[in-house]
Amino acid sequence: MDHNILRSTRELIDEVGYPALTVDRVAARAGVGKAAIYRRYASKAEMAFVATVHEQQLAPMVDTGSLPGDLLALVRAFHVRMAAPAARQLAPALIGELSVNPELKTRFQDTFLATEQAAFAEIIERAVVRGELDGPVDPAMAHLLLLGSLASALYILDLPVDDAMVTDLAAAAAAGITALAARHHGGPVKA
Repeated sequence: MDHNILRSTRELIDEVGYPALTVDRVAARAGVGKAAIYRRYASKAEMAFVATVHEQQLAPMVDTGSLPGDLLALVRAFHVRMAAPAARQLAPALIGELSVNPELKTRFQDTFLATEQAAFAEIIERAVVRGELDGPVDPAMAHLLLLGSLASALYILDLPVDDAMVTDLAAAAAAGITALAARHHGGPVKA
């Protein structure tokens, strides 16, 4: 049933756009009742976000052998998801809904953001083990430095984000994370 709901949501976003998407339309296309949708998703925005951006679990984090390489692999994967036309349509709506819906905000933080921050924690831990960082850094701060910048570029500044910019974002985030680790753990700032 979830697969049909999410597939129907993607199809309808492609056909009519996010503003014209309704739970009624998705229910009719998926062959389910509206109640079945609302048991799974708190809102139209959450359903659309899951269908277009976060339906798939994050792939296991590949160890590229370096902090900048690991961050670049991660941001490239997210760029594909976040730059998709459907994601660009619904991200502003979801952000708006998160600001007025505490239940959705909690669900969003406990599921999607927690998964993303776990990926950052894994990358940071590997960098510490390899000796690239003087100690751990808050995964939420690493998340903000990299994916916050990407989201800002795509959804607020409406910049044309290409691979060169993605590469620069990863390098800037790596430098920032390295500086934070040095600041918090007393070592010299590494170049």
